Amino acid sequence: MDLEVVIAELKSEGEKISRAIAALMGLDGTQVVRKKKITAPRGATAKPEKRGGITPAGRRRLSIAMKKRWKERRKQGL
Repeated sequence: MDLEVVIAELKSEGEKISRAIAALMGLDGTQVVRKKKITAPRGATAKPEKRGGITPAGRRRLSIAMKKRWKERRKQGL
């Protein structure tokens, strides 16, 4: 290949790249609209984590503890 031909092709490619960069940056007056790809967060395909619930035994212990607390507060007059 002739050196002048190679230089001409490189200049042409350089102009194309410059136009592409300008278009992407919005410098040529048009705005580039990019669609966001909606993806599931990591681990979303795994089984969902159970949030802590209270067992009947735990509910009973909590009830007893709260009744005891309320009883003590009534004694204090609060």
